[in-house]
Amino acid sequence: MALPAVAVLVRRLHDANFSGWFAFLGLIPGLGALAPVTGGRQQYVSSHGRQAAADFQAAMNDTVDEVIRVAAAEGIDADIVKGGEFTVAYDRPQQQRLEAAVRAEQAWSHTDVRLLSAADATDRINVAGSTGAMWHPHCARIQPAKLVAGLTGVVLALGVEIYEDTRVSEITPHAALTAHGTVAAGVIVRATEGFTAGLAGLHRAWLPMNSSLIVTEPLGEHVWAGIGWAGRDTLGDMAHAYMYAQRTADDRIAIGGRGVPYRFGSRTDTDGRTPAATIEALRGILHRFFPGTADAPIAHAWSGVLGVPRDWAATVGLDRGTGLAWAGGYVGTGVATTNLAGRTLTDLILGRETALTALPWVNHRVRNWEPEPLRWLAVTALYQAYTRADRAELTRRTGTSPLATLADRVSGRGH
Repeated sequence: MALPAVAVLVRRLHDANFSGWFAFLGLIPGLGALAPVTGGRQQYVSSHGRQAAADFQAAMNDTVDEVIRVAAAEGIDADIVKGGEFTVAYDRPQQQRLEAAVRAEQAWSHTDVRLLSAADATDRINVAGSTGAMWHPHCARIQPAKLVAGLTGVVLALGVEIYEDTRVSEITPHAALTAHGTVAAGVIVRATEGFTAGLAGLHRAWLPMNSSLIVTEPLGEHVWAGIGWAGRDTLGDMAHAYMYAQRTADDRIAIGGRGVPYRFGSRTDTDGRTPAATIEALRGILHRFFPGTADAPIAHAWSGVLGVPRDWAATVGLDRGTGLAWAGGYVGTGVATTNLAGRTLTDLILGRETALTALPWVNHRVRNWEPEPLRWLAVTALYQAYTRADRAELTRRTGTSPLATLADRVSGRGH
């Protein structure tokens, strides 16, 4: 039995990949929290030249504005606020890395990065012990569940059929195999991100990295008076095992980090359960950053996976001979990069040569991850090294920990 060729197969309605399918269909792209080039721009200089790398950054910047525009035009209310991205430092080694990062970013066009003093950073978002911050405007806060709901309504109204609970077990040339039948099409798009390892033959393609999030109950005006955060910037830090956070539309703080970074054998869960130790670790970060939240109850906690290529560089492409297209490896920048990937795939599939299809990530190939148990041992050891480095820097070191420097070289994050 063959299912209709014009179909969107999703594992579950709330999968992060859902917006990727919609972007591929060219209907409404997804919005990213921030607009960096995943894996860094420098890697493309030797292969494509500095201008091509700068063009990639400009395209990422434009992506955030494009999604804001389209969401408004389609009447999708996803709590979008373009408040920029705020990256804070709160010890001497972090401050050194922050200043070096600002210098490196300011050497490129289209980055628009500003270095904030400790006083200016504290005025913007009062993170306890802040020594400074980096800020750029190409970033927007979003409520992803509202985005998915809005996209669903628009797509259904256009007559697109959505098939849920239809797990794809294998992708072959011009076909996607499921337990219910085979979907045949001229082009099959693999946009499965952190779930790619579950497809036959792709177990080592992208590593499913776990990420967890907690969110407080709404905070009172007296708490916000001490924190500030009026611009609704997205928040990150210069730690090696970094965190990320946002002030939500209903005045909660959502704050996330890695927790258990990887499960042996590239296993993934689908229920979003978060280990108690991870919740407590994130609660500790919340209270360290914002002491005024010490009595704030935690309302929810959940976890998910993101796709990590071996070189940490996202990619999009199409093999016309097999009809297999792909997009992913976003390493946490997925909502914005999904948008750009969807528009790029549209041009590739339709055979159009455009500025998007000329970007240097198109048809970028990545080598596989190492087999188990090497994969699990390496990821676990690297994450422990980053955690220990952060602890040492916070308590006694005056410069970046050699442990972190070594981990960067081994992991590829330092390229």
